[in-house]
Amino acid sequence: MSLATQKTLESSYVMRTFGRSEVEFVGGRGMTLVDAEGREYLDFLAGIGVCCLGHGHPAVTGAVREQAERLMHVSNYFYIEHRGEVAALISKLANDDMAGARLLAQAMVDGDEEGVLQAAALAPGEQVWETFFANSGAEANEGSMKLARLFAKRAGNGGNTIVCLRGGFHGRTLETIAATMQDWLQESFTPLPGGFAPCTPNDVDELRSIFDALGSEICAVMLEPIQGESGVHPLTAEFMEAARDLAHEHGALLIADEVQTGVFRTGKPFAFQTYGVEPDIMSLAKGIAGGVPAGACVAKKEIADVFRPGDHGSTFGGSCLAVAAAAAVLAELTLGAYDERASEVGAYAFARLGELDAVAEVRGRGLMLGCDLAERAGDAHDVVAAMLTEGFVINATGPHTLRFLPPLICSEADIDRLVQALARVLG
Repeated sequence: MSLATQKTLESSYVMRTFGRSEVEFVGGRGMTLVDAEGREYLDFLAGIGVCCLGHGHPAVTGAVREQAERLMHVSNYFYIEHRGEVAALISKLANDDMAGARLLAQAMVDGDEEGVLQAAALAPGEQVWETFFANSGAEANEGSMKLARLFAKRAGNGGNTIVCLRGGFHGRTLETIAATMQDWLQESFTPLPGGFAPCTPNDVDELRSIFDALGSEICAVMLEPIQGESGVHPLTAEFMEAARDLAHEHGALLIADEVQTGVFRTGKPFAFQTYGVEPDIMSLAKGIAGGVPAGACVAKKEIADVFRPGDHGSTFGGSCLAVAAAAAVLAELTLGAYDERASEVGAYAFARLGELDAVAEVRGRGLMLGCDLAERAGDAHDVVAAMLTEGFVINATGPHTLRFLPPLICSEADIDRLVQALARVLG
């Protein structure tokens, strides 16, 4: 149906929780989106970092089509295909064992059951990461927080306070809003769940003082290695290391919210690997299934094992459809050297954006980039609207900040086209 029809129907029957741009997308292929009038756009948002392989990728669409024709859902009371392989591949990737991950991914693609078992086998001294499959980033974060508090209780520490960073974003449930230290998101929904302590990003002294004051009351520090919704602000290596060390000194855990940063976006399978600081728990979503709703709470085995049947669950999490899509996406990313591609194309984009006179600063890693505009450039939301007219989908996280989360298939030629259009719009 036409844009006009959709606007009429949505104005009457859809809750107004989003301000939508004046376009209705009906198709796409690769980096390109197509609207209801047949106009094409280059997509540098990817559904907010979701469509990591672009639109209509044959590996994803083929897996989803085949699975939908056979079986979509049976519930978590039963074993299903793909779930174990996906969890094993996530564990290999979390260990940054790319050689082992590629062997496993290839066996998955080939349907080689014996090869999957051999590749999934533990190497000497290898860390096991276990996965709980959810449906979204907010659910993955809820699971991560529940696990941290349960671990503290069953390990004897007993703390239930989670230190979270100002400017962070962890979801839209009441619990994840409570963990999201942004007043404008919290004010309308008080009273919020308790058990959270705010800290300024990259302020090691403040973090240390919080641990000095609360000590064993803290069960975890939860952070995004790169804060996305506040405008793509990376944490420093010093702060990441301090968060890990202080948490462990006090018997607490480090939780990495990798919902936006994970799944090869920053040049490694997961952003924490770009710092060399390993968390105890991480949460995933967005790109993990290429557009099919999916999320994951992933934890080291000794922590994950405190979960017992009945402690946590999900009706739809880890469904047949979701894990089939995740298997296809993660195998394609692993075998296609997208870690290297994200690093190389991201570095090129970082440099090209920095050449624009109206850009004051560029931040980020890999293909998760943000840039602050000079005052003369005007409101970033107006720039987003003008770029849409030019045929480019981008995003603003504030009045002076643009954010770029393109599909990981993005090329340097795509970056050149983006920068040329931005130069025209910014003057």
